[in-house]
Amino acid sequence: MTPPATVPGRAWVVTAAGTAVNLCLGILYAWSVWNAALVPKDVALYGTPMPAPNDGWTYLSPSQGNWAYSICGLTFALFMIPGGRIQDRFGPRAGAVAGGLCLAAGCVLAGLLKSYTGLVVGFGVLGGIGMGLGYAAATPAAVKWFPPARRGLVVGLVVAGYGAAAIYIAPLARYLIAEHGLTGSFVGLGVLFAVVVVVAGSLLTPPPPGYVPPEAQTQGAHTPRSPGPGSDWPARRVLGAWQFYALVFLFVGSAQSGLLVIANAAPILNQTAGGVPFLAANAWLLASFGGFVNAAGRVGTGRYSDRVGRLNAYALNGLVSAGCLFLTPWVMGEQNVALLFLVVGVAYWQYGGTLAVMPAVTADFFGAKNLGLNYGLVFVGWGAAFLVPQLAAYIKSETGSLDAAFYLSGGLLLAAVAASRAVRKPGPG
Repeated sequence: MTPPATVPGRAWVVTAAGTAVNLCLGILYAWSVWNAALVPKDVALYGTPMPAPNDGWTYLSPSQGNWAYSICGLTFALFMIPGGRIQDRFGPRAGAVAGGLCLAAGCVLAGLLKSYTGLVVGFGVLGGIGMGLGYAAATPAAVKWFPPARRGLVVGLVVAGYGAAAIYIAPLARYLIAEHGLTGSFVGLGVLFAVVVVVAGSLLTPPPPGYVPPEAQTQGAHTPRSPGPGSDWPARRVLGAWQFYALVFLFVGSAQSGLLVIANAAPILNQTAGGVPFLAANAWLLASFGGFVNAAGRVGTGRYSDRVGRLNAYALNGLVSAGCLFLTPWVMGEQNVALLFLVVGVAYWQYGGTLAVMPAVTADFFGAKNLGLNYGLVFVGWGAAFLVPQLAAYIKSETGSLDAAFYLSGGLLLAAVAASRAVRKPGPG
């Protein structure tokens, strides 16, 4: 098939639909709002009944409050693999719709069970399954419509929906918790997600057989070339390449820092803004701010990775973010709210950029044809990164502070940046 002169309008519809799906799946990034409601400041309240409107619920410890978040992330990553296979074999609609319904059911279950077990099974396991199936469908569906020279931008736009979800979910969840309790927040959002993801998922369509995307009119020195014959690697071959394991490590190193901040955004602002009653009472603002920067980082990094190179963009983001992670304990100790928004904003940008760079570099290295499954395998690194915020929860329980966790996170990020300098695209054959 002769390549069209321009990208067809259908390609942008698919891109927008993928963004809409991710705007629902991104509830994970607003978890700190529920965490702030479930984990009290007074350790004496751990395990005691919560007052109305949360009758039937009990307060959790920091490690318990983080387990549903961590298990959701791990399950999400693991189900990216079958989700990718579903996308590659049956098309993106099946995965997106199934994912949306699983997430909705998980939220409703978590709300109705009113327990720690309900949070782990409903939000953590069932919600994570839904996120993995849906997320695996959205990005590959859009990428296949566009040439490599626009891959970073398109991936950034689609995954920006996941990052931006916290912008509206954080304040909405805060309102629902205050007015209708934890149960009302989970059930209400579950119903909303079911409707939106089913409708948007039905618009995810792959290109017709034989479709060849138009080439960009200009290509920079770092723009990937169009895939040639034999450049679309099957998963078995990918697993035999050392570059695959390198990408998994890069994912772990760069994702863990953002996940640490995301899990603790509301409590961090609550602690730092003790002298500013409005901010202390509305700590969800940092989660919403982070959602905006997270989304912007995906689009922005995706855009300049098309120009300077994927791994160059990765390293630049990582170096700046590591410096900010090392500064965060001092900023919190000084109770400097303005600087807190700055250092946390950088961490959110870097994290968002990672979620734009990694699928694009996976497609650059191994081709777009099998991107659903191949990126699902690489995405295991993102799931493994949840071990760091879980470790941070234990550190906080033992020391009463997250300082050591921020230093650990910054060191891991620097190690990943150093490793990125040695990674090269695999050769043909």
